[in-house]
Amino acid sequence: MYINFWYPMATAEELADKPLKVRALGQDFVVFRDSEGKAQCLANVCTHRGGSLAGGKIKGDCIECPYHGWQFDGRGQCQRIPSLGKGGKIPARTRVDAYPVEEKYGLVFAFLGDLPEGERPPVMEVGEWGKEGWRPTLQHYQIKGNYERSIENGLDPAHNEFVHDTHGFGGEDDEYKVNDLRIETTPPWGQGFWHTFNAPPLPGQFKEGRKEAGTMDVGTGHHGPNMVWTFIHPSPELWFHQYLFERPIDDENIQLYLLCMRSSFLDAKHDAYMIERNQYVANQDVVIIQDLQPVLTPDTNTREFMVPADKVILMYREKLREWDAQGWRIDTAKVEATRKRVAYAIPSPGRREHKGWVLDEIPRIEPGEQAASDKLQAAS
Repeated sequence: MYINFWYPMATAEELADKPLKVRALGQDFVVFRDSEGKAQCLANVCTHRGGSLAGGKIKGDCIECPYHGWQFDGRGQCQRIPSLGKGGKIPARTRVDAYPVEEKYGLVFAFLGDLPEGERPPVMEVGEWGKEGWRPTLQHYQIKGNYERSIENGLDPAHNEFVHDTHGFGGEDDEYKVNDLRIETTPPWGQGFWHTFNAPPLPGQFKEGRKEAGTMDVGTGHHGPNMVWTFIHPSPELWFHQYLFERPIDDENIQLYLLCMRSSFLDAKHDAYMIERNQYVANQDVVIIQDLQPVLTPDTNTREFMVPADKVILMYREKLREWDAQGWRIDTAKVEATRKRVAYAIPSPGRREHKGWVLDEIPRIEPGEQAASDKLQAAS
C-alpha cells in the first residue's frame, strides 16, 4: 500500500451530520463536515490518550474527542483542552495529521500523504461528468482481497471470456484469442490499452443498444495504484465509461466505488438496472479475486508465468516499482509487528512545515529495499 495518492473515503451522501470512521492503508481516519459543510479528514487517534476521534461529536468547525473533550479543527490544530481551563495555552505539539480533501463525482477523496500541492497526482478525471448526453450511476461495496490484485483484474483482457457471461462465451469459442493490444500511455500516473474482441448481445433493458453478437471495442487502464478506467463501446450510440476508485482498507480488504457514465438510456428509470448489471459483473470478479493465491502480488514476476495478454499488468507492476523507489510503500510487516504498542499516522503535508509530532510516521520500505528483495528471490 502506498502513501501520496488520493483515496475515496466516503460518498457525499454518507458524510452527513455525524463524524465517519474510515479505515484506509491499515490506519483509521475521521471524516466530517465543518460548520460550512466542507469535508475534513484527520488521523483518528487523539494525541492525548489515544481516543478515537470518530467516536466524538462535531462542535462547530472541530471534532471533539469522546475521551477528554479535546477539540481539533480541520487543519488538525487542537483548539480546546477542557482540563486546562478557559484560556489555557494549547501546545503546538498536540496537533494531529490533517489531509487535503477533494469532493467530486459524488465522492469524498483524501490525499493520504505529505507531498506539497504542486507535486500531488490528480484524482482520476471523469471527462463526461456534468456533460449533456451522459448519465451517471454510483455504487459502492466491500470485498475481501488485495487491491493490487483487483486493479490487475481490471487490466486483464483475457479473463472476460471465462469470467463474465455478458462479455464472452464461457470459453466455448474455439477461435478465441486475445487480439493485439493498442497501448495507451497516460504518463506519469498510468497507462492502458484498447482492444477489439467478440462479444455476445447485450441483455435486458439495454438489448436495443446491441442486438447481435459481434466485435466490440473496449479500453481500460489504471491511474495511480488504485484507480481504473474502463470504456466499453457496444455500438456507436451506446457507450459505457466506468471509473473504479479503490480504497485499500488493509492488505486483504478493499472498499470499491464504481462510477458508471452511459451515453444512452438516459432516463432515471434505467438507473436501477444499470446498477444491478454492474453489480452482477462485479460479483463475478469478486469470486475470483477473493480466492487468488498468493493473496498479495508476488514479489517477483517469475512466480507467475506471464503471457502477451498480461502486458499492461506488467506495466502496472513497473509503475509500482517506481513508487517503491520514491519510498512511498508502507512497511506493513513492521506495522503489524508493532501495532499493539505504537499508534502510527500517515504523514500529512503539515509534517513538512512543522516539527514535533506525537504520533510516529508510519514506517515505509526504504528505496532499494524492495529491489534488493526482488533480486534475491529471482536468484533463488
